[in-house]
Amino acid sequence: MSTATRTPVPPREVDERSPDPGETALDAYSRTVSGVADRLAGAVVSLRVTRPTRRGRMPAGAGSGVVLTPDGYILTNAHVVGRGRRVGSVGLSDGRELGFDVVGRDPFSDLAVVRADGSDLEPAELGDAEELRVGQLVVAIGNPHGFSGSVTAGVVSAVGRALPARPERGKAMRIIDNVIQTDAALNPGNSGGALADGRGRVVGINTAVAGWGLGLAVPINSSTRRIIGALIGEGRVRRAYLGIAGGPRPLPPRIVAAYGRRNGVEVIEVVESSPAAQAGLRPGDLILEVDGRAVEDATDLQRMMVAELIGREVSVLAWRAGEEVQVSLTPAELDG
Repeated sequence: MSTATRTPVPPREVDERSPDPGETALDAYSRTVSGVADRLAGAVVSLRVTRPTRRGRMPAGAGSGVVLTPDGYILTNAHVVGRGRRVGSVGLSDGRELGFDVVGRDPFSDLAVVRADGSDLEPAELGDAEELRVGQLVVAIGNPHGFSGSVTAGVVSAVGRALPARPERGKAMRIIDNVIQTDAALNPGNSGGALADGRGRVVGINTAVAGWGLGLAVPINSSTRRIIGALIGEGRVRRAYLGIAGGPRPLPPRIVAAYGRRNGVEVIEVVESSPAAQAGLRPGDLILEVDGRAVEDATDLQRMMVAELIGREVSVLAWRAGEEVQVSLTPAELDG
């Protein structure tokens, strides 16, 4: 019976540059996520919103926010602060609790800016969602269920989503455009918090959860920056308003079969006394053009409603009961 000869293994040299044995060695993924969490720890805050009642101020909601400036401007969701005279408190990572007032809100982008009554806040660096790629690492930071500073990570699942949002009382449906989809876990209270890239730049504001494992965030891009500037400067974003709720995209097969057209906006609802109602538009109409410009879908129509159209008569081409109908209407200013 033969005996195998084992070659002695020399002792492994200790690399003097390796981490101290008492430290936790992190893999590259963990280092990235941990680094983002550290970088944004002071820039993502908790918000508690109150509303006035006859008995004083009552709780009206909670969420998260992203610090924009050291002197207290904070970005969050419009649905977090709600409508009317809302104020509340900001919880900072250094333990401070500051009051805030709502500077302005824009329900059509689901963005709002509040200002905390304090100074020396830690602002976040805003990135550009236009640079995002599907599959890219993103980190969500916020205050789900009141647990401040919670961090989850995932990837960009899709970009360019259109998110139909629940209409506010007396308003037509709105659509949030170019939304980021992520599988980073989001829960109630994450709204208004940060979605950051691997360098710790905020590329989105978490806004909704649509089913298990599907999170959505409003992108930070040039359009968002203009909205932020308008909210800080004027307290609102001026938009034209027709007063209709448009159908989904693509058009349902029944509409395509009836009209022989694949593009346009099916009118689902007309708001009473709105410019569309006064012009005679009806549910079931298919809007094809505005001032000669073809309308692809409801998102496209919403993009057309710029401030320059407020108070100016425009021509709308619609398809009704097998024939084209031309109407003139004057868009009003959207009351946010």
